Amino acid sequence: MPETILQLQDVRTHFAVESGFLLRRQTGTVKAVDGVTLAIGAGEVVGLVGESGCGKSTLARTIMQLVPTTGGAVVLEGRNLTTGTTAEVKAVRRDLQMVFQDPFASLNPRMTVFATLAEPLLVHRVVPAAQARARVGQLLERVGLSARYMDKYPHEFSGGQRQRIAIARALALEPKLIIADEPVSALDVSIQAQILNLLSQLCREMNLALLFIAHDLSVVKHISDRVAVMYLGRIVELGPAVEVIERPRHPYTRALVSAIPIPDPDRERSRQRVVLPGDPPSPLNPPAGCAFHPRCPHAQDRCRAGVPPLTPVDATHEAACVRWQEIG
Repeated sequence: MPETILQLQDVRTHFAVESGFLLRRQTGTVKAVDGVTLAIGAGEVVGLVGESGCGKSTLARTIMQLVPTTGGAVVLEGRNLTTGTTAEVKAVRRDLQMVFQDPFASLNPRMTVFATLAEPLLVHRVVPAAQARARVGQLLERVGLSARYMDKYPHEFSGGQRQRIAIARALALEPKLIIADEPVSALDVSIQAQILNLLSQLCREMNLALLFIAHDLSVVKHISDRVAVMYLGRIVELGPAVEVIERPRHPYTRALVSAIPIPDPDRERSRQRVVLPGDPPSPLNPPAGCAFHPRCPHAQDRCRAGVPPLTPVDATHEAACVRWQEIG
């Protein structure tokens, strides 16, 4: 087992819903992340998947401390970010970086590539100002771009090139962990493969830990060592990528896997799809017990009785389902 870089301990991120114009009062709570426990080791790639609105991006921003934590702990190499001071969290940011979904929105259009990549180097005093240009050139070449591009602006690049620049910015401080929030969903399929291969190569060469957030399970299987499946703020299945995708134990994971297209037309036409009824429940008013039971074809009365914990399926595979053995 590699050294643990990130430890999430029962992390919860709730948002108050208020009403009233002058006398504001709380009328409800949105439980965007509601009890996530997860560990990521050095050099490990963990894929985080789930439907839109399940809390993946909120969890990423909670880890980064961009949104406040309601409960639990985010521990990076023994340092608890949820109880740290502003100065302590700022110091930790050298080891914790993020790549956002839309590279055009995450890059300042008024800053050149050089200014964008040099800023973290100078703020954290990684290199003297006189050496910043040479370091920026090295960063660009590391992500597959030419150093001569450093005086250009974001609008002069393609989507794939902009995402490479965003990755270079994340690498500037040589972090221990990078969170990639759907970094390829806005790119063409051929460019997606290039970015995925780049991330895989960087993780191997730099022993980087990576939390890779995506919708596409086939993409996640390609890049990840382990997969965590999230539903309505909770992780419902966790295990090795091949094991989770080829032998899913939670009914929700089975539905996600059945949506992956099969390249063989005959097999695609003959296979039986798992179509879930309705939409995911609102995190403002989640159902009692297992949050998936209103849409689950295997739900029983006991599924409504309490929230099922992650239960070991084997030594490395866990599922939050009371019936995983019966429907396995």
